[in-house]
Amino acid sequence: MSHTQLTVTLSGGGIDDARAVVRALEGVFGAPDDLPADERATVRTATFRAPDSPGTAGAPPAETGRLSAPVTVTVQGSPQAVATASETLSRAFSAREEGAASGDQEQERQLLLEP
Repeated sequence: MSHTQLTVTLSGGGIDDARAVVRALEGVFGAPDDLPADERATVRTATFRAPDSPGTAGAPPAETGRLSAPVTVTVQGSPQAVATASETLSRAFSAREEGAASGDQEQERQLLLEP
């Protein structure tokens, strides 16, 4: 099975908020290459190796947690991976789409997640 990358960029909120967002995506995409770890960072990233056919977005895991502040999330990758990530985050949190861009083989979508 071939794989593409799903890159998730997070700004706003704290380290626990970033980790909650990543945990919500792990059920569909598996563990990321690295968890957000720098508590002083203003922008955090996580990269997932996304299969061409990610798992079906289901209910978020019980331990996802709540956000303490609004978090802006940008997901970038294959159209299917971006759509699945967006759907998963919308189920796990109160989400509003802020914008999207499409290329030949990749898409980017920005969401605002609110507590």
